[in-house]
Amino acid sequence: MKSLKVSTRQRAEFVDITSQVQEVISRAGMKQGICQVYVPHTTAGVTINENADPDVVRDMIATLEKLVPQSGSYRHAEGNSDAHIKASMMGFSVTVPVEQGRLALGTWQGIYFCEFDGPRGRQVTVTLIPAA
Repeated sequence: MKSLKVSTRQRAEFVDITSQVQEVISRAGMKQGICQVYVPHTTAGVTINENADPDVVRDMIATLEKLVPQSGSYRHAEGNSDAHIKASMMGFSVTVPVEQGRLALGTWQGIYFCEFDGPRGRQVTVTLIPAA
């Protein structure tokens, strides 16, 4: 298990962490197995999506903001209810197969840390499960 640090600069931001996760796999020398990426925060998440066109990320953030606006009739007193909801919508973990020492992602896929209550310093936990 390895902990990665992610620093965000905006309230809502997707950070491509694919290369950092791949580095964990490479350093561990794992050739085959499963990689789990977990975010231990209630106002941030993780997802896999296209990493070739930055407009995909912009569209995702804009759509989440339309679906769950920052201001609303929320009861949570901290002012970040929308961030909790968006994080739950994205999810807190992803699992990716590892083949020949590489993340077995699709051609256009990347792993994104999803910030909804930044800017902050965050952590991501990467757990490797080697094939038997």
